[in-house]
Amino acid sequence: MTGFISGAITSTRKVERRTALLSACGLLSGGVGFGQPSVQPVRRILSEITLPSPQTTSKLTLEEVLARRRSVRRFAPQALAVSEIGQLMWAGQGITDAPRGFRTAPSAGALYPLELYAVTPYGLYHYVPRGHRLQRLGMEDLRRALAKAAADQDCVGEASLDIVVAGVLERTAVKYGERAEQYILLEAGHAAQNILLEATALGLGGVAIGAMYEDQLAELLSFPEEEEPLYVLALGHPR
Repeated sequence: MTGFISGAITSTRKVERRTALLSACGLLSGGVGFGQPSVQPVRRILSEITLPSPQTTSKLTLEEVLARRRSVRRFAPQALAVSEIGQLMWAGQGITDAPRGFRTAPSAGALYPLELYAVTPYGLYHYVPRGHRLQRLGMEDLRRALAKAAADQDCVGEASLDIVVAGVLERTAVKYGERAEQYILLEAGHAAQNILLEATALGLGGVAIGAMYEDQLAELLSFPEEEEPLYVLALGHPR
């Protein structure tokens, strides 16, 4: 398992930061720290796109989508429409209760530590649930480089869209202490499954990628220091 829990592919920088953070909060000795979640990082935003409103109905039932979902690793070169990208991002972290800010995926304490990034042929984007927007962070096609950071998996480079799920440990640790690691990993799984099921409902295919060189991926996408890569989802039209 990669991510907050070290494994065969580990992130020295992130492990060191995790230890320092939990120690500062008094969490390594069994205490539970409480406080305000970290503020949102300042990003260099080139432009913003307001996405089309997400659809909440489908031609397929949930049961049909569950039965049809399979991992797809070969994709046609056809690009995804903006509406399709928006629908997939909404499925992962979209807001479904505007007054309370609740989202499509459950989150411990409704603290929402996940951040979603879209890697496309047209550049790098960050998803903002409030307002259902994409922030354009870069104009370069990073899919091939992302494939190398994802343990040289070709499907990542061939996908029309790669969604990278990142997590901010501090947002959940301020309330749940050391259990924050478990909760964030579970939440990443919730969001990823939502996205994969939405892809199936749209007639698309996708595959979840857990193997990655985390420091390399974080540097490639210019992640803020507090964000750690957790998951990569390669998506597109099946070949």
